Amino acid sequence: MEYINLGKSDLNVSRICLGCMGFGDSKNGQHTWTIDEFATREIIKSALEKGINFFDTAIVYQGGTSEQYLGRALKDFAKREECVIATKFTPRTPEEIKNHISAQQHIENYLNKSLQNLGTDYVDLYIYHMWDYHTPMEDIMEGLNRVVKQGKARYIGISNCFAWQLCKANNYAQNNNLAQFISVQGHYNLIHREEEREMIPYCKEEHIALTPYSALASGRLARLGKGNTKRAKEDSYAKFKYDKTEKEDKKIIERVAELAQKKGVTMTEVSLSWLLTKVDSPVVGATKLSHLEDAVNSVHLHLSTEEISWLEEPYLPHALAGVMAQNKPQASLENHVWVQNARKIDNTER
Repeated sequence: MEYINLGKSDLNVSRICLGCMGFGDSKNGQHTWTIDEFATREIIKSALEKGINFFDTAIVYQGGTSEQYLGRALKDFAKREECVIATKFTPRTPEEIKNHISAQQHIENYLNKSLQNLGTDYVDLYIYHMWDYHTPMEDIMEGLNRVVKQGKARYIGISNCFAWQLCKANNYAQNNNLAQFISVQGHYNLIHREEEREMIPYCKEEHIALTPYSALASGRLARLGKGNTKRAKEDSYAKFKYDKTEKEDKKIIERVAELAQKKGVTMTEVSLSWLLTKVDSPVVGATKLSHLEDAVNSVHLHLSTEEISWLEEPYLPHALAGVMAQNKPQASLENHVWVQNARKIDNTER
């Protein structure tokens, strides 16, 4: 495994971040295809043995059970100080807004619950899951700074935002001596490259780490065809993000397959090797040990400049999809995919 410092922080992380959205109780959340705790522990143990020390989860993943599974596994298989744990919080729910729960209280409530789920006193990276147009940005930054000062979060990151939003937030933090975002977790892979327009150049200039999600486009960059897995059949959200551009993406996916065959490696290895030339540590999910093996192997696969250009050449501009498609002032909290899950979290437990 190779390691890299995460942005301007002193967090030394593996080049592969294990994404934990696929872990958790399949009957308690958005996804029906997640794996149980026994299978989760097997993957996390193997990840640690292969040198992965960076783990990404969220309080809304399967009602908090993703955090719980991860926390118990790390407690049994690793030393806390040797792991880098990232988790996320969502915007205030409509009920919280109605009840005048402040952004600062919201952030502390959610982090306290995440710490309880994870069985730890702190997280290394606390991520603002998506931009909240219903809460002043200044309040969010003040709330995040407070949990950093309390020692409950070492650093803060952001996900699903535009470059101007990141710039605005960090500029406010810098001018007011508050904690700044050190990383961005955006939607980026070989068949969805819109982050290259503004976000990636901005982050490179400001030394902000890039840790993109959907690194394999929910499996589309790991195989030819739709596949026969449980996730391929049941992940309606992935279909929402990618099925509309299936025809446009086909040529790129076929090139990944062709190059993989030529090199005698898997499509996953080629897709992630390409991504690793662009970003710091992509978030890669794994629900089978073979997924993990391919992800780790990708770190050591070299693609030439010509091969990279050949993979990129067929790309056509894409409309924003998934959470970023809802990044607009008029977006309703009532219908937001992750806010709906946040509403299921018992307020009394927080």
